[in-house]
Amino acid sequence: MAEDPGPPDSFVVELARSGRQVRVAADTTILQALLAVEPVDFQCLRGECGTCVQRVVAGTPAHRDTVLSPRAKAANKRIAICVSRSRTPVLVLDL
Repeated sequence: MAEDPGPPDSFVVELARSGRQVRVAADTTILQALLAVEPVDFQCLRGECGTCVQRVVAGTPAHRDTVLSPRAKAANKRIAICVSRSRTPVLVLDL
């Protein structure tokens, strides 16, 4: 089995509802990148509260939160955008 290369340094988040694409740099969170273009709910900025959790339409999250259960993380259908990243070059969110 091939070794998991881990998340890319930067990636694109696509907003499914508008089709808008936002580049997330290696030193930026998904939340920070999205806030530059539209309002998004958030609170703790530590991946603990769940306020910023969004539905994943396509792509594979790299979970770094403590709010989602192991089962939810394995399903890859939700992501805490304040701390988590993407394992794929494009991550499509239901926004």
